[in-house]
Amino acid sequence: MRPTRWTVLVALGLLAGILSWLVVSREYDSWPALPIAGPLTLVILAVAELMFAFSVRSRLHNATQPARHRLDPIFVARLAVLAKASSHAAAVVGGLYAGFLIYTVQHLGKPRINADSRASAISLAASVALLAAALFLEHCCRVPKQPDDERRPH
Repeated sequence: MRPTRWTVLVALGLLAGILSWLVVSREYDSWPALPIAGPLTLVILAVAELMFAFSVRSRLHNATQPARHRLDPIFVARLAVLAKASSHAAAVVGGLYAGFLIYTVQHLGKPRINADSRASAISLAASVALLAAALFLEHCCRVPKQPDDERRPH
């Protein structure tokens, strides 16, 4: 598995944002209001991934740890897959909320649009937090280089 590329994340976010803005600009009046508690799931995932990241980083980089505290390699690989999937999902969800936010900011003044603008901004921030946590978890899941690895030719 290759590390996540920022270009893929930007492309996913831009595509989702453009599609979201196009749909919202045509169908906004027929949609219910955005829930303010919507980003709660994103924040919970971001916190969980941060906790896993700090735990994995401390366990992988501490060679003096007893064997019973070491991590199973399959578990670390699963966390890396979770991190990659979360970063892609966060980019898409962030793009969706960004498109919604762009539309609502252009039409501020009505109470419903103001509330939707606030909800989409909070959700966009939660998506960015999940994206950052996922990228950090993916970084922490990399196997640390051994001292003799630096001397070997690739």
